[in-house]
Amino acid sequence: MEAIFDLRNVSYSYVGKIDALKDITLEIDRGELVSIIGSNGSGKSTLLAILNGLIYTTSGEFYAFGNQITEDAFDAIKDNEFRTFFRTKVGFVFQNSDVQLFSPTVFEEIAFGPLQLNVTPEEVKTRVEDVLDMMDITKLRDRSPHTLSGGEKKKVCIATVLVNNPDVLLLDEPSAGLDPRTQLWLVELLQELGQGGKTVITATHDLEIIDQISKRAIVMGEDHAIKEDGDADKVLNDYELLLGANLIHEHTHVHGKVVHEHLHEHVEGHIHKHET
Repeated sequence: MEAIFDLRNVSYSYVGKIDALKDITLEIDRGELVSIIGSNGSGKSTLLAILNGLIYTTSGEFYAFGNQITEDAFDAIKDNEFRTFFRTKVGFVFQNSDVQLFSPTVFEEIAFGPLQLNVTPEEVKTRVEDVLDMMDITKLRDRSPHTLSGGEKKKVCIATVLVNNPDVLLLDEPSAGLDPRTQLWLVELLQELGQGGKTVITATHDLEIIDQISKRAIVMGEDHAIKEDGDADKVLNDYELLLGANLIHEHTHVHGKVVHEHLHEHVEGHIHKHET
């Protein structure tokens, strides 16, 4: 397998004082389906931002597609062939859809990315029409993105990424705030992208979808370091690991692939109420 991302002893701190990542070493190969899981504040979003070239390591080295990513080598050079290649190959879906949406209409929103990559207007129109159809959002093409529902906004955000046909898709808490039908749609989409050979890396603390969208799970601890990196099913069944990473509480029990929460009440004995 070919490593797309290679992080070697990577740390990151905000304003040089607040640690967000500590000594992260990992490789992600082409075509892998990976979940990065951890409680809020563990460093998941920071790790995704580094993988997307939005921020740069405080210490350690980060390589993407065989090239080291630093501010001098990557961002500071405006006419940079690799930078254009990277932006074409890696797509990022933010947790907050409103951060990503700014155009007057859905069609213009999806067209914006390829227009920045010197794609001809005719090809852009074809690409946008195709992705609107693929995502089943053609009816939204003339709507203002900010008038859409949360699920519709998420679909448009993903469409703005897929229109460039990236090799790698990075998603930050993509299931947050979605209704059950849209969450199922999201899971099926990520599965299809994986079957199509895409590398899909998802940061989430939603344990219920991890084994559906990934084969590998990287667990971030509250100390901003990697606690475990292994098979997703095995991680989901490691009660002590999940408890220590603050992903479950002490009354949660893991049975197979299903997480059950037991609400304990002392009413004439011990009553268990199962929620799945």
